[in-house]
Amino acid sequence: MQFNKYIGIDYSGARSPQCRLSGLQVYLSKHSQLPQIVKTPSEPANQHWNWSRKEVAHWLIEQIKEDLVIIGIDHSFSFPDSYFKRYGLQTWDEFLTDFCQHWPTHEPYYVDDLRDNNPRTGNNTDLRLTESWTSSAKSVFHFDVQGQVAKSSHAGIPWLYHIRQQIGNRVHFWPYDGFEIPPLKSVIAEVYPSILKNRYLKEDRNPDQHDAYSISRWLNEADNKGILNNYFNPPLTDEEIEIVSREGWILGIY
Repeated sequence: MQFNKYIGIDYSGARSPQCRLSGLQVYLSKHSQLPQIVKTPSEPANQHWNWSRKEVAHWLIEQIKEDLVIIGIDHSFSFPDSYFKRYGLQTWDEFLTDFCQHWPTHEPYYVDDLRDNNPRTGNNTDLRLTESWTSSAKSVFHFDVQGQVAKSSHAGIPWLYHIRQQIGNRVHFWPYDGFEIPPLKSVIAEVYPSILKNRYLKEDRNPDQHDAYSISRWLNEADNKGILNNYFNPPLTDEEIEIVSREGWILGIY
């Protein structure tokens, strides 16, 4: 096994980064154990507090500092290659820096506050290569529809940048840092729970909880079965690999 902890996060782009969100759910499993819900460390005794996006980012940094973990997050980490070409961006790191300048959603903004006349946007039919390999993934620019990833992605990408700035030497952002995972490095990857969740009984979990649970459990099972490395190396051509180095890939699409 490559990892000691398997963290699944069902993300939410609602409201501002300090707001507590019922749709933001975190599950964690270890080795062959089933995933358990993780509560925010700031929750007072005998009360229920939801996570905020800011808290999740800071908690993930601490998890990476403490142990060898793989983290699956349910939002897009990047945009289609057409976006890179339109705005003259060459690498994912350039994209992150540029995005945070135009979409500073790590600051006290709602995503919707920044949408009007924003100079960094795209067509709501534009898909990344990885999304075109699925039957249901939506464009990162497709707002205000059922099952959208646009708002969560626009809210979450600046926190990826924050984590990368804080502890980039200790975590491998797959596949932007390469398809092969170096020894003794934690991993953060984009995961799409819609392709995973139907294999697990929902039991008493709500939909957001079950998405996070499914990510954690699938990562754990794939590592325990020794097949996770297969998913780290999807069957792509050299031309596709070059595109994916900017656009990224959904772990589990193969």
